[in-house]
Amino acid sequence: MRRTTVSEARLDGRYKGSGWRTVKRVAPYLWPEGQAWVKYRVVLAIAALILARVVSVITPFFYKAAVDALSGDGQADIAWTLGAGAVGLTVAYGMARLMSVGFQQLRDVIFAAVGQRALRQLALETFRHIHALSLRYHITRKTGGLSRIIERGVKGVEFLLRFMLFSIGPLILELLMIAGVLWYLFDAWYLVVVFVTIAFYTWFTFAVTEMRVKQRKVMNDQDTDANQKAIDSLLNFETVKYFGAEAREAERYDGAMEKYVAAALKTTYSLSFLNFGQAVLITCGLVGVMVMAAIGVGKGVMTVGDFVMVNAYMIQITMPLNFLGTVYREIRQALIDMADMFDLLGQPPEVVDAPGAPPLKITGGALRFDDVHFAYDPDREILKGVTLEVPAGQTVAIVGSSGSGKSTIGRLLFRFYDVTGGSITIDGQDLRDVTQVSLHRSIGVVPQDTVLFNDSVGYNIAYGRPEASQAEIEEAARAANIHDFISGLPQGYETKVGERGLKLSGGEKQRVGIARTLLKDPPILLLDEATSALDTETEQSIQGELKAMGRGRTVIVIAHRLSTIADADRIVVLEDGRIVEQGSHEALLAKGGRYAVLWQRQAAEEDEIAAE
Repeated sequence: MRRTTVSEARLDGRYKGSGWRTVKRVAPYLWPEGQAWVKYRVVLAIAALILARVVSVITPFFYKAAVDALSGDGQADIAWTLGAGAVGLTVAYGMARLMSVGFQQLRDVIFAAVGQRALRQLALETFRHIHALSLRYHITRKTGGLSRIIERGVKGVEFLLRFMLFSIGPLILELLMIAGVLWYLFDAWYLVVVFVTIAFYTWFTFAVTEMRVKQRKVMNDQDTDANQKAIDSLLNFETVKYFGAEAREAERYDGAMEKYVAAALKTTYSLSFLNFGQAVLITCGLVGVMVMAAIGVGKGVMTVGDFVMVNAYMIQITMPLNFLGTVYREIRQALIDMADMFDLLGQPPEVVDAPGAPPLKITGGALRFDDVHFAYDPDREILKGVTLEVPAGQTVAIVGSSGSGKSTIGRLLFRFYDVTGGSITIDGQDLRDVTQVSLHRSIGVVPQDTVLFNDSVGYNIAYGRPEASQAEIEEAARAANIHDFISGLPQGYETKVGERGLKLSGGEKQRVGIARTLLKDPPILLLDEATSALDTETEQSIQGELKAMGRGRTVIVIAHRLSTIADADRIVVLEDGRIVEQGSHEALLAKGGRYAVLWQRQAAEEDEIAAE
């Protein structure tokens, strides 16, 4: 059965409290402890906002006075204004409008640093938290999905901060001021009509927008489905041709597009319904107020300027209301995006340092696995009581068939996971009792497939020790037998390697990885099937660098090809999570056990390949 996503669950209303929870998480960014400059800017921004609203409410008075001056009504009432007649009042009206816009822009300028600070701080907090999460979390999540959560969530922060400070509160303030003006100058019935109009408008907008949000999601899902079918078909172009399935593929694509069109039409129809419904409600309110004003003018209790001012206030009310549906939809989407990000921030790291954990102290680099048990899933144990000692300075190879638990040992040593039973120690110190930073600093890893950053060769080598000098980087490259190759590149050590190092061959990437680890200079080395992804010729050329790299270090080699570990100090054979044999290469062959079977099988396979 398909699992409902968090966003879909919120869309269905099952996470009613998530919006307020998100608002509470965002609010401290507006008023952070120990950041006085942020508080000053928030106060100044609010002051500019209030001034903008006050000027906005006053502006129609100048409009009324100018009309009265032109019509000859209410001269006594406007004598206090500018004393310059209609022209002066018109200029005052223009200046008031300009001041209103100016204060709004000043508000944005003052607040910009607050919003950007919050955006940067939250992005950094999320980035650090993601790196603190366990490997188990990362291998079950799609990297693209994580990046989208961060991107959408961080963008939502600034939007929501602006919304909290500049949208609903100011809108309510302006409506109250306008309502007060209408009540004071005219009649309470004007106030009743305005509030009834706003209430019905808001209810209608929210109800229809809620429906449109669901329709929009269906449309987006159908669009994604059609796009996936098109891309899948094009990626399998040759297969489509082999089976003469062009018409079938076109039919599948057209079927998906038909569903998309149906959803898109519903979305378009609902938008038209929303716009027309809003126009009906606003027009009814506007006409109602204007009719009341027209009657007042006819009775002589109101001037033509009053009539114009009432119209100006109604237009002033309707302008922010016109964007209410869009703002509401954006707010809901921002809350969902940010709730997803805060869910991510609430995801606890599986592996954490013990309180007050000291750094790891290496005295020799002796390793001990003492009755280690481990399971990725509680129902399926991978390691079943592994006890293994690796004396300081020795090389121990771990071999076995796929699924025997070889790579799991390497992950536990680096503490990507914690053991579920037993312990792992380095020089007598349990890995769970020391800091992860010091542990990671003490272990160098050369994986099966070295992945490089999309930067220069020099940057990737220096990743092992960022403070290293250029001379030290080149020395590590020479030791990894790749300096001459790099020097021959057009830009030398500044040559870009491409995404994940795709511009380099497998052997070149592996040598860069070796140079990177050599520069790190760790006392303990883990070679996790470091050459199994390479062809035989490249593997043989790299073996010399790996052996030189292990001199003077404690080395664990997780191997697939047995010929590469024949000279190890000790070979450990792992099967079904248990050690079944261990000893030197010669002793294990003489024993005729599991290792001898694996050796003979690989030798036969290599002979067949050579014969071919």
